[in-house]
Amino acid sequence: MSELEQNLYKKLSVSSNKKELPCSRTYRGFSSGTKDKSFKVYDHEAIKQDIINHFHIRQGEKLSDPTFGCIIWDILFEPFTVDLQQAIIENVTFIINYDPRVQAEEVIVDQYENGIQVTATVKFINYSIVEELRFNFDQQAGLLFKN
Repeated sequence: MSELEQNLYKKLSVSSNKKELPCSRTYRGFSSGTKDKSFKVYDHEAIKQDIINHFHIRQGEKLSDPTFGCIIWDILFEPFTVDLQQAIIENVTFIINYDPRVQAEEVIVDQYENGIQVTATVKFINYSIVEELRFNFDQQAGLLFKN
């Protein structure tokens, strides 16, 4: 390579129009359930939305993996027994731990007026945040999420 070519590479610079996101915004996503009009979710809000999406899938609906999904939709009208409660706890723990970004600390399953209420204490691993998530599986309204 000639000296002229070497000097040309030293003068060459490439600029980008991309905006840098703050370092804390590790995960980005899209959700139509956001309060602002941008529909963007970041960080642990994106992780929570992924967990909610997983709860909306009935077990057996995913063709490539029939064990994937939530069993609560199929047992919502069944009598609430201790065995049923334990099966729900195991399924909810599996769903939360399926995402490597979170870990289920505690899962409590109980009956409520028109369905089943799941309260899960979840640790967001990369953020060292522990948060309690409450899911109400209602017989008429479907899945209701309370934060």
